[in-house]
Amino acid sequence: MKYFVKQDSIVRQIWGRADTTLFIFAGSAAEFALNKAVDWLYFTGRLPADPLGRLFSTVTYAREIIFAEEEAALKSIDKITVIHKGVEQNRGARIPDWAYRDVLFMLIDYSIRSFELLDRPLTYAEKVEVFDVFYRVGIRMRLTGLPHTFTGWLPARREHLQQDLVNSTYTYHLYQQYKKHLGPLRYLLLIKVQLLLVPETVSNLLALGKPGWINPALKFYKLLRRFKAEGFLRNALLPADYKVQIKQLDKY
Repeated sequence: MKYFVKQDSIVRQIWGRADTTLFIFAGSAAEFALNKAVDWLYFTGRLPADPLGRLFSTVTYAREIIFAEEEAALKSIDKITVIHKGVEQNRGARIPDWAYRDVLFMLIDYSIRSFELLDRPLTYAEKVEVFDVFYRVGIRMRLTGLPHTFTGWLPARREHLQQDLVNSTYTYHLYQQYKKHLGPLRYLLLIKVQLLLVPETVSNLLALGKPGWINPALKFYKLLRRFKAEGFLRNALLPADYKVQIKQLDKY
């Protein structure tokens, strides 16, 4: 049986832990808010109306690809393409290819950053493997301008951070929605986690502040992880409506 992502792949290990997956989307949530194409996410109204619901729908699609047999994964990618084409048709405009590339770049970067923050440094070969999975997603979506190698992706990522991000009224409104749906305590935790994860450019544009208490808190959490006792703390910090979905993210 052939899978889109090999069963022993580091990508499965990264996306097979609930907390690592949540960190990936905490980082991505910061960049989504800054992206110059964020108006596309506002067009359907789904993101600002229910940012957590949108998060879990995105997680579902990503995991369908990463943990599925190859044929099923390709169908999931094609479904994503069809959905976006439908949005383009309704708006009467095309989502720019650079906006699609930016999303893939975020998934590559925050997959690496989140695993390294919570577990250990990745080897160069493992980083190449992360890049390759999302590169193949982009190729299936027929995206243009994708770097062909991890080495080529590095300067492309830096260029994206310099050219495609801006703090706008969308940024402010989206963060207000994060706060509304998470509540003050969870929102503060989101900000602190983002501060640990995001590149300096993103942190500066969002004025995320200083780490403060999050560094010792993360050390304590990682200690709990070593003894597989982190679940109670994680569940206590997350909205009750999503506890079952979050628990289902754990495969390892």
